[in-house]
Amino acid sequence: MKSQVQPKLIIHGGAGSSLHGKGGLEAVRQTLHAIVEEVYALLLSGANASVAVVRGCQLLEDEPRFNAGTGSVLQSDGQIRMSASIMDGALGRFSGVINVSRVKNPIELAQFLQNSPDRVLSDYGAAELAREMQIPSYNALTDLRLQEWIQERQDNFKRTMAGVIAEPELLETSNAGRGTIGVVALDTYGKLAVGTSTGGKGFERIGRVSDSAMPAGNYATNYAAVSCTGIGEDIIDECLAPKIVIRVTDGLSLQESMQRSFAEAHDNKRDFGAIALDATGAIAWGKTCDVILAAFHDGDKIGDTLELAGGTQVGSIS
Repeated sequence: MKSQVQPKLIIHGGAGSSLHGKGGLEAVRQTLHAIVEEVYALLLSGANASVAVVRGCQLLEDEPRFNAGTGSVLQSDGQIRMSASIMDGALGRFSGVINVSRVKNPIELAQFLQNSPDRVLSDYGAAELAREMQIPSYNALTDLRLQEWIQERQDNFKRTMAGVIAEPELLETSNAGRGTIGVVALDTYGKLAVGTSTGGKGFERIGRVSDSAMPAGNYATNYAAVSCTGIGEDIIDECLAPKIVIRVTDGLSLQESMQRSFAEAHDNKRDFGAIALDATGAIAWGKTCDVILAAFHDGDKIGDTLELAGGTQVGSIS
């Protein structure tokens, strides 16, 4: 069957401080591009947007460089608690899990909940769901994340969060972390979906909830879809993802919606980034931090935002 729409895809592996060293940048680029290539091939094969989003999130969660799934940061008590959500724009349906532990891919729980009458579950409920789904227990801890937590414990948790990328040469000496992963897809049927997953900001108070399991950080309709990354509290305060999507719904272009939203965020001294697609196939990204680790497929080729460093920026491809 002939495709009705040229599929589009954009993913991110977090945002924050600039990448250090060419080797570090190239390693992240290679990882992101490989994931884009695999997920875009899935879209070309006719997979719907939600299926592609889940697969992209799984691949990003499995990559220990990023703060989601394997390689998630530790909270103040030394435990990993992960959150994830998915939203199907065609169905207008949001689902997610909050502060779940001992699973490899939190996005799979969020996907299951798409067809549940109870679509957002917190720690105990999410753990019970994992048991019902017979998901094997999994330890997402990496040696680097453990050492990071031990070092911070010795410093009495002076930092407000952990580093975003689990490679020593890529970490700032302080406050590097804006750690989330996200995927936004437009499929051949013209439908949009978005997924976002995170290990949290690291060293946080037990029970803190991320924007990644809220519409504030992960939102889609038939018009546009947005995944956010950065300081969760800032994303929640701006209600960033729905704000952008609603502006597109009200008739602004995706580019203008991003520009207005990030201009407001800059004025409010927010610290975050976002990736987005709209129903016309426009691709966009924005940031108030130094860099957003995003890569995309525009239908012809793969590109990325890794070298677009410094201050508030918005970019788009129509």
